Amino acid sequence: MARRKFLMGNWKMYKTVGEALAFATAISESKTPLPESIDYAVAAPFTALYALRSALPENVLLGAQNAYFEQEGAFTGEVSARMLADVGVKYVIVGHSERRHVFDESDEWIRKKVHAVVQAGMLPVLCVGEDLRQRELNHTLRVCERQTLSGLAELTPEQVASSVIAYEPVWAIGSGQTPSPDDAEGVIRSIRHVVEQEKGSVAANSIRILYGGSVKPGNIAGFMQQVNIDGSLVGGASLDPASFVDLAVATAGAAQ
Repeated sequence: MARRKFLMGNWKMYKTVGEALAFATAISESKTPLPESIDYAVAAPFTALYALRSALPENVLLGAQNAYFEQEGAFTGEVSARMLADVGVKYVIVGHSERRHVFDESDEWIRKKVHAVVQAGMLPVLCVGEDLRQRELNHTLRVCERQTLSGLAELTPEQVASSVIAYEPVWAIGSGQTPSPDDAEGVIRSIRHVVEQEKGSVAANSIRILYGGSVKPGNIAGFMQQVNIDGSLVGGASLDPASFVDLAVATAGAAQ
């Protein structure tokens, strides 16, 4: 069965509750409807999740940007996977480069978070990718392999099959620079091969692997035309409702 394309917006630390609801209203009332041939989610700030659960269009699922791996306890400032599931979250981004590099999250923490997300009945979006120095040293595939194997280590092949990986080269995020679609395809093909070796062909053929990093309506089609790229995790360009619709239309068009 063919993998459906998946467009996921990552709002990072943007949008108040009111601004999030205005976004939901705008895409609901857009003269250009979101194409039905692809899947959608938006990863909103924690404060907006409860309000968005009933405000987003039915085909736009709710995502979160992070989760802690303990169910509950004296962890001031953290939000558990169980809490996110309770407000209707379907997807949780885990191991985004900003969590790895700004907040020093280790591979071990990320592995625990992926497992906690799955145990809570949600789907992880495991982010992997190299920084500029690693790219210059030609360590891209090595870094992505380590992060992929570690992140998925505690999951069964069946759990991996329904999960998501997002390849986001750290040097491309927010920089306006991107690898070529062919380069991104090569890395993602390698990631899929790593999954196949570790979790089997069914898991590798089923898991969706996205590209992320300075994706815009003007360049998304080139990535979406690649065989192994199953969608995109989009930051800044997903914040504006008109831009989100344009991303959706370009994704669906490229997938035909």
